[in-house]
Amino acid sequence: MLGVKLERLESPDIEMQMFGMDPEKAGTGGALVKAPGVSSGNNSTLVYSACDDCAVEESRVEKHGGKIQRPKMSIGQYRFMTLALDPDGNMVGLHSLK
Repeated sequence: MLGVKLERLESPDIEMQMFGMDPEKAGTGGALVKAPGVSSGNNSTLVYSACDDCAVEESRVEKHGGKIQRPKMSIGQYRFMTLALDPDGNMVGLHSLK
């Protein structure tokens, strides 16, 4: 959905797909993790990913098995956001300046 390349980290206990960051650009690196005994969905933490125009990434959500929770909307001086559910039911946010 975000057009980010994920790199699988080998681990005997968890599934982890890491994504790096470009130190010359705004943003952060991180990982998507699936651990035994930790359920997906209904999480209390909402992570936003920055993008050029969240409508572009929003258009890819359903193609990748997710669902749009709240289409692109203005958030005033903070510009725009989209809320989406990934295929496991985790909510993620998209944020853009245009």
